[in-house]
Amino acid sequence: MDTDFGCALGRIEHLIRHAYWDSGSSGIVIGLSGGIDSAVAATMCCRAVGGERVLALILPSRVTLSDDISDAEEICTKLRMDSRVFSIDPILDIFRGLPDFKESPSLVGNLMARIRMAILYYHANRDNRLVCGTSNRTEYLLGYCTKFGDNAADIQPILHLYKTEIYDLAKTMDLPKRVLEKAPSAGLWEGQRDEDEIGLTYPVIDASLKALASSGWKSNNETEEKVLRMVRKSEHKRLPPPSLFRVE
Repeated sequence: MDTDFGCALGRIEHLIRHAYWDSGSSGIVIGLSGGIDSAVAATMCCRAVGGERVLALILPSRVTLSDDISDAEEICTKLRMDSRVFSIDPILDIFRGLPDFKESPSLVGNLMARIRMAILYYHANRDNRLVCGTSNRTEYLLGYCTKFGDNAADIQPILHLYKTEIYDLAKTMDLPKRVLEKAPSAGLWEGQRDEDEIGLTYPVIDASLKALASSGWKSNNETEEKVLRMVRKSEHKRLPPPSLFRVE
């Protein structure tokens, strides 16, 4: 591991340990999808406080690939984390019984993300744990996340890292090869792929975000303009709700 990666890992571990000690919590709970982001975040948590203090929840639905579940379970074994696997389908089916329920990929996808986060926070409340988020900088800036769903957390250890940096960091870790090579997917409907849905690859998105940041968020080409529109449109996801509350 080179010096830059060593420093990056050290800062993340320090963040996690400080949050853990400062909160007086008994441990950490994290949702594990079998994807790269949650795998890296879980690895950092286990390095920071020990795998015995980290609970991984694997929460598949009927559209979750069996390989994703297997990959998540393998990660738990490697990191010596306690883990639980249970389907969110019974909860989804209750929502489907509501009057005027509308079935669409985006509506159900957002609902799934919020159900999973509610389950994580139930376990956090029950066991005095912190919820570890798995959002990265790229998807957070694009708004490619669900408000009060996967972007909710008590700690966000990889939120400062671009997606391409997550992959670079993951290569220094003992993660399954399949996790490093699989196409990024939120797994919210069959055949869903992040880059297909966004319309750009992560290397292109990251390059555009870095260029925009260095130019004062002024686009210089069509690709940067597309990315900038997504950043602006999703600003509400990064800001507190409008209110008239003021601290006197």
